[in-house]
Amino acid sequence: MNRRNIVLLTGLGAAALFAGGAYLYTQHAAPTPATPEMAAMPEGLVREHAPIMGPQNAKVTIVEFFDPACEACRGFYPYVKQIMATHPNDVRLMLRYAAFHQGSDQAVGILEAARKQDKFQPVLEALLEKQAEWASHDGPNLDRAWTIAGETGLDLTRARQDAVAPEVATLLAADMADVKTVGITGTPSFFVNGKPLTVFGPEPLRLLVQSEVEAANLP
Repeated sequence: MNRRNIVLLTGLGAAALFAGGAYLYTQHAAPTPATPEMAAMPEGLVREHAPIMGPQNAKVTIVEFFDPACEACRGFYPYVKQIMATHPNDVRLMLRYAAFHQGSDQAVGILEAARKQDKFQPVLEALLEKQAEWASHDGPNLDRAWTIAGETGLDLTRARQDAVAPEVATLLAADMADVKTVGITGTPSFFVNGKPLTVFGPEPLRLLVQSEVEAANLP
């Protein structure tokens, strides 16, 4: 079953989850130092520059290679939130960019500009929720993406400058290099404490996270 079909099957419950818990995660505008658990993961999975949501001292890290224009990423996002809400003290999410779709590199620029204003998560959720309005298969409508981002309260004048800053291109290039190193060919791709999600689906992800949380909390 392809990832588009997964989205169609899981989408029924996804829409309602977008509406609540917008600030479930802790946001980090600055690079976050790697924990010992993260440092032990395979090469290319974790980087200090990556956005992290969740508690700094979490023992379980979900690394997601994601594309803001990816339908399956949109479909998975509410389930990831739900998993983190179930383990609020134990799990965090690190997002790595895999800009495979046309225009995704510019959407990454919007997200990174939002991160500088501590609005990464509201803008991320707005872009995902209204993805169909800007990430068309016929070609992205980045003007619409900017409008959607602005509806969250983002300072668009400042954000448009930050989105094209050299450090954004450097960050994206580093992530795309890691995409090749790790062997990512589709999004979303998940790793939990370095272990790949080998069976694609929300329930396998939940079970993998749960097993890692239980192992991390053993006496």
